[in-house]
Amino acid sequence: MKTPHKRLLFILCGIMVVGFIYFSSRKLRLVWGLKPQRDAAETTVVLTKGAEVKRITERDPAETTVGLTKGAEVKRITELGTDIPVGRIVGPVYDEQGFLLKLDKKLPPEWVNKYGNLSEGVCKPGYAAAKMTAIYPKFMNPAPMFLDRNFFKTPSKLLSKVSKYLPPFGFRTQERVIDSILSATKNYGLGAALDSLSCKRCVILGNGGVLLNKSLGPRIDDYDVVVRLNEAPVSGYVKDVGTKTTIRITYPEGAMQKPEKYDKDSLFVLSAFKPLDFKWLKQMVFKEKLRGTEGFWKSVARNVLQEPNEIRILNPYFIQEAAFQFIGLPSNNGLMGKGNIPTLGTVAITMALHNCDEVAVAGFSYNMNTPNALLHYYNKTVKMSAVKESWTHNIAKEKEFLRKLVKANVITDLTNGI
Repeated sequence: MKTPHKRLLFILCGIMVVGFIYFSSRKLRLVWGLKPQRDAAETTVVLTKGAEVKRITERDPAETTVGLTKGAEVKRITELGTDIPVGRIVGPVYDEQGFLLKLDKKLPPEWVNKYGNLSEGVCKPGYAAAKMTAIYPKFMNPAPMFLDRNFFKTPSKLLSKVSKYLPPFGFRTQERVIDSILSATKNYGLGAALDSLSCKRCVILGNGGVLLNKSLGPRIDDYDVVVRLNEAPVSGYVKDVGTKTTIRITYPEGAMQKPEKYDKDSLFVLSAFKPLDFKWLKQMVFKEKLRGTEGFWKSVARNVLQEPNEIRILNPYFIQEAAFQFIGLPSNNGLMGKGNIPTLGTVAITMALHNCDEVAVAGFSYNMNTPNALLHYYNKTVKMSAVKESWTHNIAKEKEFLRKLVKANVITDLTNGI
């Protein structure tokens, strides 16, 4: 007959054996080719019999961890577009911002039939967004170019992104003044003729001295949409910068102060960087006397040539997306801070990626190796050496982003300055 002590010892041994089997089961399942229980941050893709690929995208989009079961046959991982031998560990595929590391100008095979056979100069519908999505899978398209009253009334993922931020990354606290402006402008697109185009070719003109002596004027005027920035002049520089202006994007301190210099038959577009900018635009729209200018860092225009129906508000989402997603500037809890504001040129390019089928740029250049080069095409006294470390911008990181776009042929750089 067994004593009570022997019975207790027998029971404890049984519990230990069962516990050992239970806690070892996860490792045993991997060896036997069974699918283990997944962590919430993992995504498991079964390729062929017994093979598993785990991508931990939520923790770090640049990391791609591949685990293969012994003897498994792996055909192809279509997302990565490469064959992977059994047992090989694949390194990072995307950079820290989520852009594909290996960039080239080649068209993916599935696009060759759609775009490859088009004649030279023929607009390629959806090309810019398609190329952008190919190198940056997180790209969200479309995003409306300008704010409109319906945008505020229609719940969407995009609206939630801009409604929770203060300017410049959103419009929180400014809803009433914006609605007042939009009630007067009444128009929220490029205009009937351009809005009806099935394919739009856009060019964004930076103000760099690299534009001079390129004789790009006729080529620039050939685009459907020509975007100019701040007070960059046209008169006197037509040979190099063209004559057409579809929209001019600016902020109060960058706007032309002499109405006679404004472009006729063009849209005046505000890119707001602070709440005071919306107040200024309201005074311009309603032709009010300019008041409350203490918050501007330099003098501002006191009136705008365009009528209310020719005035627009740039969607602040483009500032947010360019800063935090594309360039990787510090979020600073959604507030304007040191080194987290993109330049207006990059904001305009971001806008074009969402709203144009083809995107070209000209006049973008910050080459510090040429200190005597002109900084702006219209000012022969300010040289590249005048560019110092900016409190608001991070030129180096911004240039890195633009180079990705050029290298992958998402945009075309007409002046080869990027």
